[in-house]
Amino acid sequence: MKKAKAIFYHAGCPVCVEAEKKVAGAVDAQKYDVEIVHLGTNKSRVAEAEASGVKSVPALVLDGLPFHINFGAPLAALK
Repeated sequence: MKKAKAIFYHAGCPVCVEAEKKVAGAVDAQKYDVEIVHLGTNKSRVAEAEASGVKSVPALVLDGLPFHINFGAPLAALK
């Protein structure tokens, strides 16, 4: 069975780093391949995050749906 993709977007701030440890690690690894995307160092992926419905980071996109975990930074600040 092919795994679905989960993408965890963050900006490297303390809130984001803690969310990465807690949330991204809690995603069921048997169901999802989790990709961690640091938008602070990979600005070319900001448009992708926006297109996925991400408004702020940290955010986890599962099955194409964005889940905003806590307000660390708006995407506009990362452009």
